[in-house]
Amino acid sequence: MLSSISYFRMSLFVIALIAIGQKGIAQANNHTFQLQGTVHAANNMQPLIKATISTIPYGINVETDSLGNFSIAIDSLQHTHIIASKNNYTSDTLLLEGKETLASFHLMTINQLEGATIIDRTKATQISTLGIQKVEQISGRELMKAACCNLSESFETTPSVDVGFTDAVSGYKQIQMLGLTGSHTLFTRENIPDVRGLAAITGLTFTPGSFVEGMQLSKGTGSVVNGFEGTAGQINVEWVKPFDAKTPTWYFNGYQSNQGRSEGNIVYSKEINDRTSTNLFLHAKSNWMNLDQNKDGFLDQPKGDAFVVSNRWFYFSPKNIEFQAGVKGTTMTNNGGDIRHFTNSESNNISYWNYAQKLNRAETWGKIGYMNPNKKWQSMGLQLSATYHDQKTNYNTRSYNAQQKSFYANYIYQSIISNTNHIIKGGASFVYDNIEETYLSNQTFKRNEVIPGAFVEYSYNYLSKFNLVAGLRGDYHNIYGAFVTPRLHLRFAPKDRTAFRASIGRAQRTANIFAENFAHMASNRTFKIESNNSMNPYGLSPEIAWNMGFNFTQKFKLGYREGVFTTDYYYTYFQNQVVVDIENPTSVRFYNLDGKSFAHSFQAQLDYEVIPRLDIRLAYRYYDVQTTFDGQLKDKALISKHRSFVNIAYATKNDWKFDYTFQVFGAKRMPMHSKNGIDVIQSNYTKPYTVMNAQISKSFNNEMLDFYLGIENIVGNMQHHMILMSDQPTSNYFDASLIWGQAMGRNIYIGFRYKIK
Repeated sequence: MLSSISYFRMSLFVIALIAIGQKGIAQANNHTFQLQGTVHAANNMQPLIKATISTIPYGINVETDSLGNFSIAIDSLQHTHIIASKNNYTSDTLLLEGKETLASFHLMTINQLEGATIIDRTKATQISTLGIQKVEQISGRELMKAACCNLSESFETTPSVDVGFTDAVSGYKQIQMLGLTGSHTLFTRENIPDVRGLAAITGLTFTPGSFVEGMQLSKGTGSVVNGFEGTAGQINVEWVKPFDAKTPTWYFNGYQSNQGRSEGNIVYSKEINDRTSTNLFLHAKSNWMNLDQNKDGFLDQPKGDAFVVSNRWFYFSPKNIEFQAGVKGTTMTNNGGDIRHFTNSESNNISYWNYAQKLNRAETWGKIGYMNPNKKWQSMGLQLSATYHDQKTNYNTRSYNAQQKSFYANYIYQSIISNTNHIIKGGASFVYDNIEETYLSNQTFKRNEVIPGAFVEYSYNYLSKFNLVAGLRGDYHNIYGAFVTPRLHLRFAPKDRTAFRASIGRAQRTANIFAENFAHMASNRTFKIESNNSMNPYGLSPEIAWNMGFNFTQKFKLGYREGVFTTDYYYTYFQNQVVVDIENPTSVRFYNLDGKSFAHSFQAQLDYEVIPRLDIRLAYRYYDVQTTFDGQLKDKALISKHRSFVNIAYATKNDWKFDYTFQVFGAKRMPMHSKNGIDVIQSNYTKPYTVMNAQISKSFNNEMLDFYLGIENIVGNMQHHMILMSDQPTSNYFDASLIWGQAMGRNIYIGFRYKIK
């Protein structure tokens, strides 16, 4: 548990920030008050994101958040009008007659505007100073800087996320935030939990990039409204909206690489009438080439096919009720391993090391929302989702089969206390997970997790200078018992373009030790579970962590061009952790933490438009991640302490786009291992390595048709000895899971995007 000294320091930290906010309040002009409101599209009442709210005269500008809400400081002696505007919509003006505290705008779509040209160049990734949390708004333009075939490949130009291969045979990638594995990040699809449970690693491949309109990335623990998980942060994925004026009716995307990967995507969007609209999403992928670029006798990526189909509907009732419902199906097959298994005509009679997987997944979800027409600040919503996941996997003679059935429900009610400076949210949630796993055909692990819970969250806003969000939720786990999740977020903005933020919160999760660590099945390591309670899942206690952080954002204008500088620091302390111990080269052990485990994360980032249409992003991040292994505190293996990042993007006036990314990864600690099956190499550190990617694209017919050509890993460097003892797969030291560098060689790809309005 956190020590009393740590609690005391945190308390002083929080008190100091509150004192700063109170000082700002005391110095405020008596004629200043806070105006809050919403901006919606008039035709379907959908919230408009990043609409601009301006005051006249002495213009002050703010933008709406992901729910279409805004908050702006009004001086009754200076401001007479307030204007809401957004591209492709008509502007709306409100005359301020007194100290109004609420405003509601309904903007109409511009079908045709003659005699005027609107030029707007928004950044591909934006970081606002307004929200209570620092959120990186990753737009579709950012995703198009790289191939972005699925979510696991969508962060190549985002320095906040580290991406790497899980092993050398399965082809899966995993992400890291704050030095923690992807299972510690809460993945949501439009704020409904998406990638979790058995899909903690594989699930990132189930959402093709062509389905995605944009993403919001935030670090640290989030709102209690979204649950008790998510130690490292949250990544919320927004799918293409059928009612958005910019969404084409048909969207086609094709991709082909020299590594034998072919992909096709189709998105159909139809606004049936002012109240009803629908999407149809189709995806197909095939890896068909026998690829062995490092000549180790194993396929660098598995051969196989994947298909995804999804359909969702929106309906906006005239009684201020919104409905959304969707279904999604995924099927995937993979086959990899020794290349002779695919090239030798007599392979059926010879036992070569083989990897095979078949996966089927079905999902359905629904949303119901209501806003009180007489009290715009009062609303309620219900989120529902259900998932069926089935996978069968073989790593040579080692089998792992698993099935998951899940249900999720979340009811949210929002209102105000006295005025809109005091917002209250409350509700209840329910999580059900039925998971059955079979390992090595004779070890079966079954569990039913039933978790009802309730939450309350209070928000205080003072003008645009100080915000506080305090949340508390209580949940009852049918196995672990009752637990409480407190979270606190603070924001202080002494100026419009400057923001300081801080947060602290608790998170809890059940570790899925097989699904999250299947990479080690691509070895001859023995799996050992050292349990202490046979009633718990795998006999292990839940993971409990505290995360606290501070970040600073400064927007600036230099040479008439916009820039933003941001820096953040987060500290994660594990009260309990399921330790994955790979310090012995012949085993992987799972046991509860006995000692310390923590992660320090620091990052600084600068985004600036150097010259017109030339954007540069510079970043540096540092991790210090340590865990106690058998009484000894060590750096966690295969994590780079240092990472430097440069992204350069240039767009010409005639619609050419050039993107280049250069990264330097620092040394990573390798656990004990062997390369020859005789000598054992003690734990050591790898050499730093670089990665360079580039892409060129050209748009035609007002961006209705795009062609792109790209190169990943330009210099073609690959990790040496990626599969240890690859020539002796029966050796105790055979291991394809210790991936620290590039697992794929140079990849050249071409593709197109075609839109039909």
